[in-house]
Amino acid sequence: MRPELSTAANMTLSLLLIAAVVLVWGGVTMIRKGDRTKGVLMIVCAVVLVGNVLIWTV
Repeated sequence: MRPELSTAANMTLSLLLIAAVVLVWGGVTMIRKGDRTKGVLMIVCAVVLVGNVLIWTV
Protein backbone atom coordinates (compact mmCIF):
# COMPACT_ATOMS: atom_id res chain seq x y z
CA MET A 1 0.00 0.00 0.00
CA ARG A 2 1.01 3.58 -0.48
CA PRO A 3 2.92 5.05 2.46
CA GLU A 4 1.05 8.35 2.05
CA LEU A 5 -2.22 6.74 3.17
CA SER A 6 -3.15 6.89 6.83
CA THR A 7 -3.68 3.85 9.00
CA ALA A 8 -7.45 4.28 8.77
CA ALA A 9 -7.26 4.41 4.97
CA ASN A 10 -5.12 1.27 4.87
CA MET A 11 -7.56 -0.55 7.13
CA THR A 12 -10.52 0.59 5.01
CA LEU A 13 -8.89 -0.68 1.81
CA SER A 14 -8.12 -4.01 3.49
CA LEU A 15 -11.74 -4.36 4.62
CA LEU A 16 -12.93 -3.55 1.10
CA LEU A 17 -10.84 -6.39 -0.30
CA ILE A 18 -12.16 -8.79 2.32
CA ALA A 19 -15.70 -7.68 1.46
CA ALA A 20 -14.98 -8.26 -2.24
CA VAL A 21 -13.85 -11.83 -1.55
CA VAL A 22 -16.97 -12.48 0.52
CA LEU A 23 -19.17 -10.99 -2.22
CA VAL A 24 -17.62 -13.23 -4.89
CA TRP A 25 -18.05 -16.28 -2.66
CA GLY A 26 -21.66 -15.35 -1.92
CA GLY A 27 -22.33 -14.58 -5.57
CA VAL A 28 -21.06 -17.95 -6.71
CA THR A 29 -23.15 -19.61 -4.01
CA MET A 30 -26.27 -17.71 -5.13
CA ILE A 31 -25.68 -18.71 -8.76
CA ARG A 32 -25.31 -22.37 -7.75
CA LYS A 33 -28.56 -22.19 -5.77
CA GLY A 34 -30.39 -20.89 -8.82
CA ASP A 35 -30.68 -17.15 -8.15
CA ARG A 36 -28.55 -16.00 -11.05
CA THR A 37 -29.52 -12.30 -10.97
CA LYS A 38 -28.50 -11.72 -7.35
CA GLY A 39 -25.34 -13.76 -7.78
CA VAL A 40 -24.19 -11.79 -10.80
CA LEU A 41 -24.97 -8.50 -9.06
CA MET A 42 -22.89 -9.55 -6.08
CA ILE A 43 -19.95 -10.41 -8.34
CA VAL A 44 -20.29 -7.10 -10.18
CA CYS A 45 -20.29 -5.28 -6.83
CA ALA A 46 -17.07 -7.10 -5.90
CA VAL A 47 -15.45 -6.04 -9.17
CA VAL A 48 -16.40 -2.41 -8.47
CA LEU A 49 -14.92 -2.63 -4.97
CA VAL A 50 -11.65 -4.05 -6.29
CA GLY A 51 -11.59 -1.33 -8.95
CA ASN A 52 -11.96 1.33 -6.26
CA VAL A 53 -9.12 -0.18 -4.25
CA LEU A 54 -6.92 -0.20 -7.37
CA ILE A 55 -7.72 3.45 -8.04
CA TRP A 56 -6.68 4.42 -4.53
CA THR A 57 -3.49 2.35 -4.47
CA VAL A 58 -2.07 2.67 -7.99
